[in-house]
Amino acid sequence: MLSLGLLLELEGHTVTTAASGREAIRLMSALQPEVAIVDVGMPDIDGFEVARAIPADCTMDHITLVALTGYAADSDKSRALAAGIEYHLTKPLSLEELRTILGTRRRC
Repeated sequence: MLSLGLLLELEGHTVTTAASGREAIRLMSALQPEVAIVDVGMPDIDGFEVARAIPADCTMDHITLVALTGYAADSDKSRALAAGIEYHLTKPLSLEELRTILGTRRRC
């Protein structure tokens, strides 16, 4: 994720990274990003739990959640969408697909 962060910064995005699910929730609450790219397999709590925590806090319900994962089965995508993740991207990442998502994100 660090290399993706560097690439996004080069494209003009402000990037903050988290090393765990709990840290991701804390940072999203504090920084209020427009988009959060969440690794499903994070330490401590997984990306699905992170996604379920977002609508529980109405101050973060505007955040567009994007899963970036190696789990590519239809059941994995369904599980992500059920948890509140709006986009499910699999590794290796298609930068064009991510750019499309970032370009069409919801506006507050």
